[in-house]
Parts: sequence; structure tokens; C-alpha cells
Amino acid sequence: MAQDLSQLPTALYTQEQVKQAELLAVSQGESTLYGLVERAGTAAFECLTRHLARRQGSQNNVATAPNSTRMLVLAGSGNNGADALVCARLMLEAGMAVTAGLQSTTGSAEFEQALCAYRAAGGVVQDIDIEFILSAEVIVDGLLGTGLTGKVRQSTAAIIDGVNQSAAWVLSLDVPSGIIADTGAVVGAEPLAPVPAIMADVTLCFAGVKQGLLTSKARHHCGLLEFADLGLSRYFSPSSVQRVGGEILQSYFAARARDSHKGQSGKVTVIGGDYGLAGAIRLASEACLRAGAGLVTVISRPEHQLTVNVSRPELMFWGCDLVDMEVYLRLGWAQVIVLGPGLGRQDWGYNLFKAAGLSDKPCVLDADALNLLSQEPRKQPNWVLTPHPGEAARLLDCSVADIERDRFAAVRSMQQKYGGVVLLKGAGTVIYDGQRMIVAPVGNPGLASGGCGDVLSGIIGALMAQGMDNMQATIVAVVVHGCAADLAARQGERGMLASDLMPFIRQLVNSDLL
Repeated sequence: MAQDLSQLPTALYTQEQVKQAELLAVSQGESTLYGLVERAGTAAFECLTRHLARRQGSQNNVATAPNSTRMLVLAGSGNNGADALVCARLMLEAGMAVTAGLQSTTGSAEFEQALCAYRAAGGVVQDIDIEFILSAEVIVDGLLGTGLTGKVRQSTAAIIDGVNQSAAWVLSLDVPSGIIADTGAVVGAEPLAPVPAIMADVTLCFAGVKQGLLTSKARHHCGLLEFADLGLSRYFSPSSVQRVGGEILQSYFAARARDSHKGQSGKVTVIGGDYGLAGAIRLASEACLRAGAGLVTVISRPEHQLTVNVSRPELMFWGCDLVDMEVYLRLGWAQVIVLGPGLGRQDWGYNLFKAAGLSDKPCVLDADALNLLSQEPRKQPNWVLTPHPGEAARLLDCSVADIERDRFAAVRSMQQKYGGVVLLKGAGTVIYDGQRMIVAPVGNPGLASGGCGDVLSGIIGALMAQGMDNMQATIVAVVVHGCAADLAARQGERGMLASDLMPFIRQLVNSDLL
């Protein structure tokens, strides 16, 4: 199951913003730079002891653990390494058997001060040895931290690979070594080096939560994500990047008035489902109903009416072979249009895409509607675009690797080019409307199956039709979708189907059931 991140702060920061907050705190006499290192190392030690006590099935302090436990602290030559060495010193003082593995004995002033204090406490220092890494039972990762911007050196990549090959329990300090703090990406290493990013069991983030830790490859590498503010929260400026999760839902779904009727609950037209793709339109339209829309009309191939209506007769259906006046009437009837699930890129789908483009109604674009948009780009303020990385690459005429290298930059570029609200799907969905950047680390790998994106589009359309603005509807829909997936995954992520989300969507849009 996905980790509950509700205890983390909602504000997210770049590593430069964190650095500036630290410098401001120092300039105002809050601490020295080395004082901040001591705070971080102490927080790391407390995190380590808490988790190891839990692993031993005891609430006792891990200082009672046998000295035979092989504990290794890996310290780079910057302040991340200094944090690790303070942790190592406190481990020694608690009676643990620990060795510090160093790539260098010279580095930042804070590193050298921490190393001196560790040695004065009787600490053992050795060059980092792969065999020792493989024999360790506990590893504290303080190799690279937030300073990484380019490729990892081959020697460091080999150390990281050794950690990942070991059976050790791993605590990463601030950022798993090899992860870019601002993007969550792994940028690679020198030729022939292993994939260079630590697989942590726990990552303890310091001062401010780095925005990259909640998206991209970091979602896989961080393990449990925890936070220690080091007393610096008041030194941060307001952030335009925010985290959201399931805790927001209670605020959005008040009970309906007892005299409500279907016309007040939103009217949505869902368009798509070319030959062989009826399932996509069926899933999107049912999700729209399950998320509370009062009336949903499906425009699809006539041959698909049985597929759509046989088990969901509540959906209205209009069979369309040619775009005619009836299609425009049904577009005019709707408050919101959802365009794209199963639309295809043939003449039929293209003509519906053009017809919907003539409407002034708010619109959610998904799937082949996005692919058609990439061929005829235009900018519009009143739509929501919902690409996965492949569709995003087509919208920006680049590679999927380019998108995943910096998901924040990608969503900004799409919004600047196309307007509206842009939702970039993936591990740690990113949403941007030109002003606010939202990261939603919800959901799980069970969503990696056909139809899940269609379900999300239906939920967004339903919430827009019920009165939420486009950005609000997109944020809430992503959280409903991800939380529904987490509930469905209690029976297993592998084999989870898009249709398995439906009962949980209904539950999550009713505040009395949360």
C-alpha cells in the first residue's frame, strides 16, 4: 500500500530555496552551518533508532542491539556527508558498532569538523569497500545529498550499486544518493556504470521537503519518506509548489441539499469510442456518473450502444457515424465535454475533435484528443489536458526521456504552449495552471493498466460539471482517482482493473463515507 504522506508539510521546495532558508537562518543568528549539521545528524540518529527498534519488534532503544550488528555510514565530502558523520558519532556514543566509509577525508568545513568529532569519539574510518558494503546489515547513506546536478561518477555509481545489491536496511539522508532533488529524476552515470541511485528503505528529508522526492523515479527510490524541519520553517518564503493528498477530500464534498435534482448535479457529454475502443468510452462515462454527475450523454459509434448500455442503462447514448447538427445540439446541451477516450485518429475521431473545438464549453482532453491536438496545436484557457508522458512528448515534440527528466519543466512548457490546466500523469502526478504547481503523490502501480486514464477524465468532467473550477476539479479528481486505486489495491496491485475503482470513487465523493 502507498505511504500516508499526510504528516508531511504541504509546501515543497527546490534545493536552492532550502539553501537560501538555511543561509537566512544563519545570518539571523538562528544557528551556524555546523549547528544545522548537528541538528540534521541528530534527527537522522533518532530516525534510525526508531526504525531499528521497530524492526526488532521492540519499543526499546536500539542502543541495546548487539554490537555484532554490522552498521556502515557512507559519507561524501559535502554537508550531506557531515550529517552522516554526526549520526555515526551519536551511534558510537549509544554503544553501536559502526564504521564510517569515506571517499575522501577532505571536504567542506562542516564535513571536516564532523569527521574530527567522529574520530575524537573513537570512530573508525575506512575507504569504501564493496565487500564491506555487501556484508553490512544497516547502511546510512550520506554520499551525495541535494548537491547532485550532473551524472554520477563511475566510482560513486559502483558504491551505489553495491548498496542496492546488499541485503542491508538503508536510511538515506535528505535525498537518496543519485536522485536529483528538484526533479526526482535519475540522470545516469558515466558509460558502463550501473544505474546510479540508492534504493532506500527510509529517506529523511531535512529543512524543507524537496519537490522532486514526490514524483518521477524518486517515488520508487525513497521508500518511506519522513521529514525533520530542523527549526527552519519560519525562514522559508511561501512556495508556489504544493503537495496534496487524501486529507483534502473532506473539504470538498458537502452533503447535497435534500431537494437536489439531476439537472443541478451537472450535465456532461463524453465523446469517443471508435471501432474496437468501446471500453474506453464506457469507463470514462461511468466514472463520470460515479463521481456525481447528474446526466451523462455518450457520443460514440452506433455499434457500441449495447456495450455502453447493457450494464449501465443510466447513460444516455447518441450513435454517431457522421458529425451532424445532432452532435452540435448535444455539445450545446452539456455543461462540460470530455473528449478523447477511445477517439482514435481516423477521420471519424478527427471530425469529432474539430466539432468539439467549435464549442465554448469547458473541455477535458485525453488520449487521442491530445494526439490530434499535437498535430494541430492551439492555445485555449478553458480546457484541461491530461497527458501521460508519451502524449506529453508528442505535445512538446520531444522524447519521453525529456519529459521524465524534469516533469515540472515539462508541465510548465505544455501550459505555456496550450493554455488551460495541464495534468501530467505518472508516479507523482503534476498539475499546473500557469500559477500554481501541485504534486499529487497518490495512487499505486496498479493504475498501470488500460482504462485508468479514461476513468480519471470522467471524474474531472463530473467535478467540473458540479461547479468546481477547472484547476480545483483536476486536483480533487486526481486525489479521488489515486485514493480509489489505493483502496482497490488492498486486494493486490497486480491484476487491478480500471473498473475496480468505481465503487471507491462513489465512496470518496461522499464525505460521510470518508
